[in-house]
Amino acid sequence: MKMLRKLSTMFLVLVTLAGGSAVMAAEEAEYRVLEKTGDFEIREYAPHIVAETSVDGRFDKAGSKAFRRLFAYISGDNQSREKVAMTAPVSQRAGGEKIAMTAPVGQRSVGDSWAVSFMMPSSYTMETLPRPADPNVVLRLVPSHRVAAVRYSGTWSEESYKKHLEKLNQWIGERQLKPVSSPVWAKYDAPFKPWFMRRNEILIEID
Repeated sequence: MKMLRKLSTMFLVLVTLAGGSAVMAAEEAEYRVLEKTGDFEIREYAPHIVAETSVDGRFDKAGSKAFRRLFAYISGDNQSREKVAMTAPVSQRAGGEKIAMTAPVGQRSVGDSWAVSFMMPSSYTMETLPRPADPNVVLRLVPSHRVAAVRYSGTWSEESYKKHLEKLNQWIGERQLKPVSSPVWAKYDAPFKPWFMRRNEILIEID
């Protein structure tokens, strides 16, 4: 199952939520399935790093607004510094470094705002990732954690999100699990992909 997940991500096309340039998503957040019942799962995620930004706005508009900011970062709007040693003087120059796209794009509520994130490729560490040039983009280390998840296809409407969130909360309650985070809405596909073929998920961290 884990191998199938990795192979399937090789064919994921992730583009801007507003509709922009397409890129191949070659890596997905690594996790282990501990329990599965229909569309519901309990997963254990490995530690990973995300680039994250917060935006104000409606549920269905926040993603596209934040996506442009994050996409600029991975496309080279960062402060990758290269040291040129053994010269007089030792100099540094700023140059943009492109970072491979990964899946999914995550969105969660933070007060009255929305925090939208891209997972960074596992080949990077907090020390080797280029610093964002935009102060509104931050890098954050996400430790290993367990989540309850529901997977569904369909539109990216708030109505569909709320319907599946209610189902996930009910599933969590039936198992007497303890949520310890706000829901994360995860989207894996391009806007032009037929709605009935899209992969959408809602994830809630559990104790």
